[in-house]
Amino acid sequence: MAGAEMTQQKSERIMNLTICLLLARRYVDKANIREVVEGYHGLTDAAFERTFERDKDELRSLGVPVETGSNDVFFPDEVGYRIKRKDFELPAIEFTPAETAALGLAASVWESATQAEQAVSALAKLRAAGVDPDPGRPACLAPAIGAREPSFGAIWAAHADKVPISFSYKGQPRRVEPWAMSFRRGAWYLLGRDRDKAEARMFKLARVDGTATRIGKPGSYQVPEASELDQGWQHLEPGGADEVAVVAIRDGRANDLRRRGRACSLSAPKGYVAYQVEYARAGDFVGEVCAHGGDVLVIEPLDLREAVIVQLATVAGEEIR
Repeated sequence: MAGAEMTQQKSERIMNLTICLLLARRYVDKANIREVVEGYHGLTDAAFERTFERDKDELRSLGVPVETGSNDVFFPDEVGYRIKRKDFELPAIEFTPAETAALGLAASVWESATQAEQAVSALAKLRAAGVDPDPGRPACLAPAIGAREPSFGAIWAAHADKVPISFSYKGQPRRVEPWAMSFRRGAWYLLGRDRDKAEARMFKLARVDGTATRIGKPGSYQVPEASELDQGWQHLEPGGADEVAVVAIRDGRANDLRRRGRACSLSAPKGYVAYQVEYARAGDFVGEVCAHGGDVLVIEPLDLREAVIVQLATVAGEEIR
C-alpha cells in the first residue's frame, strides 16, 4: 500500500504544479513554486531540485507545454516557469446526450464506490462544465451503478496501473494480472490472467474476500488487444446471476434493463412488456429499478417488489400503510 500512497502523492503534486503554472500570468521562479505547491513542502534543497526537475520533465513528456523564461529583460538569468493557457487547453468539446450520461454515471460510480475527494471534485467539475446526465431529475432517482464491494477501489486502481495483485477468492488465494473490469448483470467483474492457473479467468468482485494487495510494479505485464478482451468476456461469460426478476418495462424506456433481459410471456400493463432480468445484489437492483421511476414495474419476486415500493415511498416522503 505504501507504493500506492507514493503514486497518489506524486499525482497530486504534479497536478498542483500544473495548476500553479497554468494560473500564473508571469513566469514563476523555483522559490515561489516551492512555497506554493503542496508536495514540495518539507523537502531539503537537494530533494526539491531533484523532485521538481523530474516533475517538470514528466509534464513535458505528457505533452504539457512547460515554458521557461524570465520576467525581467535586464536579468534574463532569473529563470521562471509557466504554462500558456492557449497552448494547454483543448478546443471546446461537445458531448452527445448518451456520452454526457456516461460521463456523469462514471463519476457517480467513483463517488459511490469510495467517496474519495477526487471523485466528488471530478463530478462537481463535470457539472460546472455543463456535463450532467439529467439536471431535471431528482438526485435520489438518478441512474446509478453500485460499486460497494470492498475490493473495488484497490482492484480498479491496480487495473488502471497494470499492477498484478493477490486476493482471496471464495477462500482461495489468487494471483492475477488485471486486464479489464465490467459492470454486467448487476455486478462488477474482473477479467485477467490467473498466474497460478496460467490462463484467463473472470472474477466476480462480490466474491473477493476483503481487498486486494499489489504484488508487482506498474506496467509489468501486457494487456491483450480489445478484440481479444471481447472474446475473453464472451468465452468466460458468467453462467448466471444469483437471482432473476420479472419486470414490466414501458415501451421505449429503460434500454439498459431491456438489453440485459429476455422478453417473456407473462402479462404486463398496457404499454409495457414483461422481461426476465438477472441481478446479483438485491439492494443494487432495487436502486437500479427505482432510478427508472414508473417506467419499470417489478412483477416478481414479491419481496423485491415490496422493497422497490418502500424505496420509492421513502423518496417521496410517504408512509406505507
